[in-house]
Amino acid sequence: MLIRRERTGDNAAIDAVHRSAFAREFANANGDRPPGSPAPTADPVEVGLVRLLRDNSGWMPTLSMVAESHDDIVGHVCLTRAGVGPFPVLALGPIGVRADAQAHGVGSALMHAALGAADALDEPLVGLLGSLDYYPRFGFVPGVRLGIVPDQPDWTSHFQIRALAAYDPEIKGEFRYADPFYEL
Repeated sequence: MLIRRERTGDNAAIDAVHRSAFAREFANANGDRPPGSPAPTADPVEVGLVRLLRDNSGWMPTLSMVAESHDDIVGHVCLTRAGVGPFPVLALGPIGVRADAQAHGVGSALMHAALGAADALDEPLVGLLGSLDYYPRFGFVPGVRLGIVPDQPDWTSHFQIRALAAYDPEIKGEFRYADPFYEL
């Protein structure tokens, strides 16, 4: 497996990754529908989110990465510009691994690559909204522990922060994602 930056021309494969990764959560579009039920008519929100993020000022092309196996894109993650008050920070997401490549370390490899790249760029922290069972293994803690809360109160329970080497404990307050996160 190779982790590399997203390139022009990867868009369709990245869409397919997120379509596959989130199909089960999105109307059981992964072929696990009950017999006779209709196929879903739209993509999971993650597909559209990545498209919207690419056209937003918060997009950071250097921090959009794919996992490639045998010249086939099997995973994707992106980090985008976010803010905590006046402090520029990063938001992680979406991250997705094609269903047939899950449980083989692809997601972990993408997470380590993304966090390592952000750290190398002297970013102070990464915030995300996600699983309380999965993300702590990468050093994420509830944002409230660091005095950082999402600007949408109903997100607080699953909002997490990963402090990086350039973290400054004075960074406190409300976390604001790039605009496309609110357009879903």
